[in-house]
This record gives sequence, C-alpha cells and structure tokens, in this order.
Amino acid sequence: MHHDDFDAAVARHRPELEVHCYRMLGSVQDAEDAVQETLVRAWSAIDGLAAGSNVRAWLYRIATNRCLTLIERRRRRELPVDLSPGAPLEEVAWLEPYPARPAPADVGPEARYEATEAMQLAFIALLQHLPGRQRAALVLRDVLGFPAADAAAMLGLSVPALNSALQRARARVGEPLPRTDAAGDADVARTAELYVRAWEQGDVAAIVALLSADARYSMPPLPQWFQGHDDIRAFILDGPIHLRWRFVTGRANEQVAFGTYAWDDGRGTYVAFSLDLVRVHGGLITEVVSFLTPETFGRFGLPDEVPDGNG
Repeated sequence: MHHDDFDAAVARHRPELEVHCYRMLGSVQDAEDAVQETLVRAWSAIDGLAAGSNVRAWLYRIATNRCLTLIERRRRRELPVDLSPGAPLEEVAWLEPYPARPAPADVGPEARYEATEAMQLAFIALLQHLPGRQRAALVLRDVLGFPAADAAAMLGLSVPALNSALQRARARVGEPLPRTDAAGDADVARTAELYVRAWEQGDVAAIVALLSADARYSMPPLPQWFQGHDDIRAFILDGPIHLRWRFVTGRANEQVAFGTYAWDDGRGTYVAFSLDLVRVHGGLITEVVSFLTPETFGRFGLPDEVPDGNG
C-alpha cells in the first residue's frame, strides 16, 4: 500500500475505529489514544501489507489488540449502579459518555445489534464487565458483524476458540437490551420537552411523574445512586430543586442528552453543571445518568454558559 492510499484509508475508517475503541474501553480519551497508537503502528507496517488486503479488517485487528493490551493494564470503567459494595472509590475509573458520531461504514450481516443500540450507555457498561477477549469477540461478531474467520484471525484464535469466547460473552450479557426509543422519535421528543419544562419550573411532581416506577438516577463521579419515585423525589427535594436551571438538548451515545446549567449569582448567568443522558422507553424515563463533568461540554457541541432568558 502506498502512503497516499494509507492516508485515504485513515480518513475513511478513523471515525468508526474511534467508536470501536470506545466500546472496548469505555473512555473517549483512551479510545482516541488507542486509535492514534493504532495508526502509528499501521503506518510502520504498511510496506508489509499484501496487495488486495482488507485494509479495514487490518486496521481493526491492530486497534482491537491495542485495546486488549490496555484492558489488561487499566481498571475497567464503571457506572455507580454497577459498583460492587465496598469498592474503594480511589480505585474506580468511571465510564464516559461519547459524542454523536457516524455509524460504521460497513456492518456485516451477522451483526445482532443495531448501531443505535450498540452505542447506548447501558450496553457499553455491560461490555466493560466482560474479559477482554470475550468483549472483543462480542463486538467484532455481534456489533460489527465480521465473519467468524476474520474475527478469529484478528484475535489470533481458532474459529472454535472464538466461538467459545463469543458464547460465554453472550451468556454474560444476556439478550439484547429492550428497545430504547430513538432520539428522534416524536414521543421521546415530547417526553424530553416535558422533562426540561419540569426542571426549569422547579416542579418536582412533574419530574417524578415522567419517571418509570423503577427508574434509576446516578451522578458519576459520585458513587451514590437512587432508584424509584420515593428515593429520587427525596434526592431532588434535598438539593437540586433549590437551584435555578436551564437545559440545552443535545445527543450522546445515541440517546437523548441534556447539558444542564445552574444559575450563578456572581456571574449573572447559567453555568455548565452536568451532562445528563436520559433513557426513554414507553414514554417514560427509565434512567438518568448525570455526568458531573462540565469541562467536557465542548465535545458535545454545548456552550459553557447560557445567558438569562435563553431556555
């Protein structure tokens, strides 16, 4: 392969490689680093790539094996609801949300998961609890739809060994997650509109009424989380509802997301507070994960401040 051809392949495949590495690692920064290292290694090896080789599969092989090395060295990414009781918080690495990105250019016919479902936060969290090779087998086969022989070659396994890892992964993950309403669905848009209005008006009853009976609410990096109407209502009344809020609708992990902004008297404006990913099913909110990381708003196309009067 000529270097000019390599540059064209990188431009074509880099976005999906970053999504792949994010699925494997649960971190935007780790994914970007893994892809950068993948491209450096690929660049140094292109002279040995046979003419007519599947460049996309070759890049995925390098990226996947780089991710496996990182999984062995680093702590898995967690959400508060998945923490083991008594886990030392100083040893916890938190799962990160991912900005909206284009779907892979080529998803094989053997994929079991739709592109939207395979990016949702709940699915990414499930992946993080799989051993590295099981995680890779599930992503390569069931998310990307690579043929068994290709996936096995990427991982340096026989096809029977790959299938064994895949079956163990499927058993741990279980059936595909229940369908989550797509971010563009009219019902989801209506639910999102009502949720924003309830928060901006300080209407606790309206907020709770939009939640399913077993809804969960968490705020990484804080370990505490709440479940059900009573717990979530008590949490809201204990603090957040006493602030003035503005929400800006966005998108992350193929889900409805909000940049939330709390009023700052000293600055005379609403300032970035959290990125809230909302899972909606059947017209009700089943989960809110509120990432207290306003420094990441730029990744999601969200402003740092919202002036008074802009809702």
